Amino acid sequence: MPEQTATRVLTCIQCGKCTGGCPESGKTPFNVRMLMRKTQFKSDIEESLPWYCTSCGACTIRCPRDVKPSEVVIELRAKLVEDGDIPLALQKALENTFVQKNPWGRSRNKRADWLEKLDFEVPHVSGTESKRLLFVCCIQAYDPRCMVIPVNVARLLKAGGMEFGVLGEEEACCGNEIRRIGESGLFEELQEENLGSFTEYGVQEIIALSPHCMNALKKEYGDTGIKVVHYTEVLAKMIAEGSLSFPGSFEKKVIYHDPCFLGKQNGIFDEPRAILKAVPGLELLEFSRSRETSLCCEGGGGRMFFEVESVYQRNAEVRVIDAGKRGAEIIAAACPFCVMTLEDPATEKGLVVKELSEILMEVL
Repeated sequence: MPEQTATRVLTCIQCGKCTGGCPESGKTPFNVRMLMRKTQFKSDIEESLPWYCTSCGACTIRCPRDVKPSEVVIELRAKLVEDGDIPLALQKALENTFVQKNPWGRSRNKRADWLEKLDFEVPHVSGTESKRLLFVCCIQAYDPRCMVIPVNVARLLKAGGMEFGVLGEEEACCGNEIRRIGESGLFEELQEENLGSFTEYGVQEIIALSPHCMNALKKEYGDTGIKVVHYTEVLAKMIAEGSLSFPGSFEKKVIYHDPCFLGKQNGIFDEPRAILKAVPGLELLEFSRSRETSLCCEGGGGRMFFEVESVYQRNAEVRVIDAGKRGAEIIAAACPFCVMTLEDPATEKGLVVKELSEILMEVL
């Protein structure tokens, strides 16, 4: 463990605030406070424990001593990766990313296939005057359920009169989850490749579709001088300025789920809500745990690629049950990971999960 991290761990006062905010606490064997304690005393830690963490960041936000427990977990994982003590599914995701630059292992030359669903041309970012890049990343580029997100957002940006371009096959995984799995070397390779493309094509601004991508590009790629925003920030501004409006009506009760990487970790709470409030006929509801205290869907930190051993009621199911009790018909999220984790339990209970852009396209 790096000396800086080891020193920070020694400042832990075992107050338990980290565990109090952890979405895995009391449900799985994972206990952040005990993990910090064992790290302080260099005690043996069960190999399976660090993999329960969803990297939601609640522990780091709540810690009064700036120990950054979520970063300590990443360091513990890094040691396990180095020693080869890693779940097979995560090992496969890392191998796929090394070869094809995405955890799913899909062919890189199919990364831009979503563009075929548009009825207009999107130029390469090098051919734009603004040098504004729409950064798609992996799950939206390859997963059939999430491929609709870049298609929708591209149409919305076009409707609002905004110029943008893409990297297409030249885009590589942002590396947000790769770093959190503990493979810092691979993360640095992805970072270097993407930064090389940004520099080569003079990228000035990046619109990220996934909060996970936005987080990596904005906070973990260093001081690039490039403006990085989430697409909800752009659309909210368009709506406020009047360049984007919705002639249709959406007569549904919609409850908004705050993604951890958009809300907790980057403070973007108001923009998605402002967008939903601008949709005619839509009634916006709130979860009991929302904004800073939003319940993690458990899709982050590598958990999107493998299942933990413990059997328990998953947070996604808890979230869906809460939505039903509040009278919601639709659960809206602005993160592809949240959409994927919430959809199965929602379908079972008769609710519908929509990515925010899907609602907007219905009324556009």
